[in-house]
Amino acid sequence: MFRQPSLGLAEITWRWSFGVAVTSLFVFSFLEYLDTLPVSRGDLLLLRSRQPALISQAIAHIFRGSAPRVVEVAIVLAVAMAMAWIMLASLGRAATLKALLRYFREYAATVGAAPTGESLPQASPSRLRSLFGLNFFRVGVTFAAAVGCLGALLLAGAASPEKNPSPWSAVLVFMVLAMLVWLAWSALNWFLSLAAVFVVGRGRDTFGAVASTVDLCRARTGPVFAAGTWFGLTHLAAFVVASSVVVFPLAFIGLLPWGVVLAGVLLITLLYFAVADFLYVGRLAAYVAIVELPEATPAPLPPLLSLPRPPTTVSPALATGIDKDELILSDVLAEASTQQSALSIQPALSIDRDEPILSDTPGDVLPPKTSQE
Repeated sequence: MFRQPSLGLAEITWRWSFGVAVTSLFVFSFLEYLDTLPVSRGDLLLLRSRQPALISQAIAHIFRGSAPRVVEVAIVLAVAMAMAWIMLASLGRAATLKALLRYFREYAATVGAAPTGESLPQASPSRLRSLFGLNFFRVGVTFAAAVGCLGALLLAGAASPEKNPSPWSAVLVFMVLAMLVWLAWSALNWFLSLAAVFVVGRGRDTFGAVASTVDLCRARTGPVFAAGTWFGLTHLAAFVVASSVVVFPLAFIGLLPWGVVLAGVLLITLLYFAVADFLYVGRLAAYVAIVELPEATPAPLPPLLSLPRPPTTVSPALATGIDKDELILSDVLAEASTQQSALSIQPALSIDRDEPILSDTPGDVLPPKTSQE
């Protein structure tokens, strides 16, 4: 997204060109449809009366019987936009994916990483037929989602009959069913958009790309889920910020002309769409990196350094065996206790009772004095 901003600009170019074409087609068709509505002088009189009841009656009279033309215009527009989108999306996606594949293959060659799985084909022409098939299925899924929303609307109307109306129940039923339809559509649309990577990068056909996408989701569930989750949260944060910022121009409706307010709202909306397109390219680049680059494996740890041990010398006595005649601590203690026991059991006759000791009186110890002294 940041190293190759031209990819985001290319995505914006083909997406916004289709958006401008669709908007112009809708405006032109709406104006042509209004030209087919008959407006009598009585209807004009009621419209100029500025009375809500009369104006609504005039509008109902003008649009009466025009429903078949609305259905015809909607069918023609849907078919034309579907065919245009299939062709433009296939060409735009092929160009974007070829640039991404070239970038990541050059990166893999720079770092010396080997491709995962089978050998990658050389720069081959894009498989437009397979991309047409994938985008055709995406259009079919979108039409199925539109039919599902219409069915949810009918079921919501059935939940609130005229005899016992319950508008909150009808709104709740419609919101729940519409949410389920949207979740199913977003999952299938994401799956088919991811399959385009294998069409351009591996040369798969439509169904082969779908099978390869299933294998990728099973083999690399963690990286694929992480990329989708983080980019989805970033997109949600951008939507919240844009929804908060768009309130500021609307706050000056009474102070500024409506053209200035509308221009501010349109500018914020276009900035949000640009950020969303850049995030889409970033998520697509993450998927291409998961497919092209090998799975990271931990590098082998270097062997531990072993310090040399000092040589040990063994005495001949220890080498031949243990010297049983050498005294040890237990033998010395045993000999000392034996001698003490022998002294304690000697007979009393061995003691000289006439030998003076400290407890004897001094008169008994000192010799008697002579007369000369």
